Amino acid sequence: MDAGRARTLAGAVTPRVLLVAGEASGDLHGADFVRALRAKVEAVHVSGMGGAALQAAGMELLVDDVADTAMVGTFEGWGGLRKLWQAYRTLARVLRDERPDLCVLIDFPDFNVRLARVAHRAGVPVLYYIGPQVWAWRRGRVRTIARRVDRLALVFPFEPELYRGRGLAAEFVGHPLLDRVHRTSDRPTALRAAGLDPARRTVVLLPGSRRAEIANMLPVFLAAARRLVARDPRLQIALVRAHTVSAEQLAPHLAAVDVAVQVVDGAPYDLIAAADVALVKSGTSTLECALLECPMVIAYRVSPVTAMVGRLLVRGVRHIGLPNIVVGRTVVPELFQGEVTAEGLADAAWRLLDDAPARHAVLAGLREVRSRLGSGGAAERAAALAAEMMR
Repeated sequence: MDAGRARTLAGAVTPRVLLVAGEASGDLHGADFVRALRAKVEAVHVSGMGGAALQAAGMELLVDDVADTAMVGTFEGWGGLRKLWQAYRTLARVLRDERPDLCVLIDFPDFNVRLARVAHRAGVPVLYYIGPQVWAWRRGRVRTIARRVDRLALVFPFEPELYRGRGLAAEFVGHPLLDRVHRTSDRPTALRAAGLDPARRTVVLLPGSRRAEIANMLPVFLAAARRLVARDPRLQIALVRAHTVSAEQLAPHLAAVDVAVQVVDGAPYDLIAAADVALVKSGTSTLECALLECPMVIAYRVSPVTAMVGRLLVRGVRHIGLPNIVVGRTVVPELFQGEVTAEGLADAAWRLLDDAPARHAVLAGLREVRSRLGSGGAAERAAALAAEMMR
């Protein structure tokens, strides 16, 4: 991107936006945002850091490959850290030297909160869409964000209250998953498409999208599945493979357990909606299951050191699962650390399969989750805020 403001053929100044998304979900939600912004601001030029979805939406990628590196969680390796540092320097230089009309940051807090400081010092207004989860950990960041960010477009209904009195415009725009998560086929069609039998009850496993998550969660999920099949041999097990996880990563885990597992690739929404119960790692997938009204057991297990650090940073959060956090009570069972055992998971899942009142209570809770997340149109509302900031 050339220094100075690009101009249209008519001589008008072209609005310029620097957008930064560093994970797969941010790439998708960012693409929806860019399309909505282009519908509101004529000839806007968007550049920055993202992935294939943002590029397809018309964003100019200023940083090659780094978004893909970040998306698969390679903070763990020096190579990933080096690439992210190079990306940070590139984006910071654009903010200082070219001073775009707006900086839009999407999630990815450890990277983006630092970049917000550069934008603030350069006099570039900052819109943060899908803000850091300060309610979950490191609440002290509220003060930092209030200093560096001009407006927040938040996706959970309880978040604006956290910023009240900070001099920061914080608005709930709804959750972007409401516009993305839909079933497109009925149960028999979805199960047949996944190579499964519509006449059998189905358990779906969602162990995560990163190498460490697969190592921590998949073996215990498979062991729980084995217990469930021992209780009901007609149960069928499906495993959703995220695009960031290779078949080779799954193979040794699948070979270690004597239970048939159907591995399903690609967008899993129809399969999740058709399943009778899901075992799911805590994270965004729990909201996807909630929106698809799939009863679930949420689980999360990390290394003892990570868990210890997490306990020091997390304050005032009683749940680990987003559906439970959204409604403020336990609507689906959740297990953490030492509770995450094959027996514990199987018992919780079996109750949702075998106890009709318990299942109905969970389904009612999931419908409440949907109602609290808004009415759709999050990207359009966030884009409207961006357009207003550029006037």
